[in-house]
This record gives sequence, structure tokens and C-alpha cells, in this order.
Amino acid sequence: MILNRYERMIAKRYLLPGRGEAFIFLVASISLVAVMLGVAALIIVMSVMNGFRAELFDKIVGLNGHAVVQGYGGRLPDWREIVRDAKTTPGVTEAIPLVEQPLMASYEGRVEGIIVRGMTRADILRNPALQGNVVSGSLSALQPGSDNVAIGVRLAEALGARVGGQISLISPQGRTTPFGTVPRIVSYNVAAIFEVGVYDYDKAFVMMPIEDAQTLLMLGDAVGMVEVETVDADRVGEILAPLVAQVQGRAVVADWRSMNSTLFEALEVERIAMFVVLSLIILVAVFNILSSLIMLVRAKTRDIAILRTMGASRSGMMKIFMTVGVTISVLGTVAGMLLGFIFLYFRQSVVNFIQLVTGQNLWDPSIRFLTELPSKTDPFEVLAIVALAIGSAFIFTLYPAWKAASTDPVQVLRYE
Repeated sequence: MILNRYERMIAKRYLLPGRGEAFIFLVASISLVAVMLGVAALIIVMSVMNGFRAELFDKIVGLNGHAVVQGYGGRLPDWREIVRDAKTTPGVTEAIPLVEQPLMASYEGRVEGIIVRGMTRADILRNPALQGNVVSGSLSALQPGSDNVAIGVRLAEALGARVGGQISLISPQGRTTPFGTVPRIVSYNVAAIFEVGVYDYDKAFVMMPIEDAQTLLMLGDAVGMVEVETVDADRVGEILAPLVAQVQGRAVVADWRSMNSTLFEALEVERIAMFVVLSLIILVAVFNILSSLIMLVRAKTRDIAILRTMGASRSGMMKIFMTVGVTISVLGTVAGMLLGFIFLYFRQSVVNFIQLVTGQNLWDPSIRFLTELPSKTDPFEVLAIVALAIGSAFIFTLYPAWKAASTDPVQVLRYE
């Protein structure tokens, strides 16, 4: 909409009503604040939901890869051949043998369920989920045969263990005696404590060299699975189709979608539901703009009639009132974007402050998987939110603007 000089002047005058029109100005201000809060709420919630999914995906894939080739009965005797086949598959960037088994760990009378994970020393040192996330100790101490392990920070807290201490791992696969199977108990030194950022992993994982894990679980030269990474996690099924055919009958291939399908599907459904619900806040705010414009048109009926007799066109009247409504929406949208981005920048500080004031733990990592409130803003989603706010305001201003343009000056000024 291109306004000429007098139309801009009148639109500016109607945006800032004079004396006796404070109520109309109050309603318009409430509409602006409502749009601001609606846009900010949508940006904040969608960014947090996106951040939660992205952070969770990075953490899960960082430890589990894009897919795993699992042997029947938890054993892969010919794992070297499978690693070779995987690495020669187009699109596969890495194939890592590993041993993974749920066991029990004890320390000074405390017992916790754990997951032992054995990897080659080189794979442990270059694992993206572990790099830079060592709280104390050093991963370089995990040498084959050294009886050193690294444990998650939550597990260390639960057991009361620290670097330099000894934990005992209890495996049900022990020696067979006339009285039954005796559990196998082996002590290991805690050489490092890490914090991946996913509560379930930090609470359960015990990392050790793959040779030590094979000895502990009496696997011989076999491993439990081969972890596979690809060039594109979203195309993992297509990329690994040739490998699935090669290992058929010897092992099964499970990708990150099938292993975490329930979690990511729930996140996607919740994300869509939150967008729809919070969009209603913006629509309610736009209805406030509609009501304030209708009141403005009724209050300015005489002014409109005078302008029409002075030569103002119907299209000019429509542009004036549409400009007023759209301007309120644009100002509210810009303010909402600023508020949303400021909140996201200080999100963890806000959460900590609210926890301090209320005394409640709003972000319990045992429930929400991650230790901190994540955020990832999608520019396309922000554009969609802006388009929703301004576009709906544009549509809703058509009726009051049309009513203003339809004002008959003869009927209005007949008794003046």
C-alpha cells in the first residue's frame, strides 16, 4: 500500500488519538501487546522444541551412530568382515566395532544398574560426544589391560565414586559350578568422569577399551555390534540398504529412527500441537485489532464524511484504516521478535532465577533427558510466524476499512 502525504498524516493521527479517545488508544495498545506476547511465545516455544530435538539427536547419534549392525545372541564373530563391508558401502563414513551390555556396578555398598560399552581406544578418544566433555580425569588413561574405565557424571554422583576410586562390575555370566552360575565380579579404576548432557547416558554408561570388555563378558574375539555413521542421517535407510542385504541371516541393522522412534515421533507431534495452540494467541490479538478499528471507525464517522466531501476517495479511506491495523500488527510483531530473542539468549538464566524464587526444580534432567534448556531458532519458522501475525492482521482490517470507505457523507452530515 502506497499512501500519499495526506493519507500518511491522517493514519499517523489515528494511530495516536487525541483527548477523549484514550479508550480507543488503550484497546489498540492492548492489541499491540497481545501480538507481541503471541509472537514471542511462538518463537520461544518453537525454538526450544527445535533445540530439544536437535540436541537430543546430536547426543544420541554421537554415542550410538546413525545405525548399528547387531549380531544374533549379542555376538558378532565375523565383525571384521562386516566392518569391511560397511566401509565399502557408498555413503558410509565410519564403521566402529563395540561391545555393549547391561550390568551392575557397586562402590562402597552402593549398587546401580549400568551399561558397559567397550570401544577401541582410538574410537574413544575421537568420539564427538566425549570430546571436551570430560569433567575430571583423562580418557587417555583408558589403555587396554590397564583396568581403567570412564563413567558418567550422574553415575559417579549416585555411587559416590570419584577419579582414582575403584568400582566393581558385576556380570551374571560367570563360572558354572555344581550349585549354579557364580556372578563374575571385576574391579576397575575410575580414570575419568564425563558428562555427555543426556541424563540416561550420564547415569548409566561405563566406557572401557574393547579388549577389556571382551574379557569381562567372556566374548573371546567377538563383539556385540558394529556402529555405522553415514553422510546423511535422514537417508540412512536408503544408504544402508545394500549392507542390510549383505548381512541378512547373520545380523540385523537398526537405524536411529527405529531405535528412538517413539521419542522423536512424540516430539514432532508435540511441536505441531504447540504451534497450533499458540497460533490462537496471535489470532485473538488480531481480533483485538479488529475491534479497536471498528471502534475507531465509529468514533471517526463524522471526520470520514468530511474527508469524503473534500475529495478523499474510497480507496484512500481503505488504505488509511488498513495502514493503522497493519502498523499495530507490525510493531507488535517486531517487539515480539525482540522479546523472544532476548528471552532465548538468557533462557537458562531465566530458568535458574525462577527456580531460585519458587524453590522448584523446573528442569529436572532425569525427566527431560538434557541437563540444560536447549534452543535452536529456525529462520523459516520465524518467517512463518511473522507472516501469520501480519497476514492475519491484513485480512482482519479489510472489514473495518471497507466500512469506513462505505461511509455516505450525505447521511452522516444531513443534520450537521
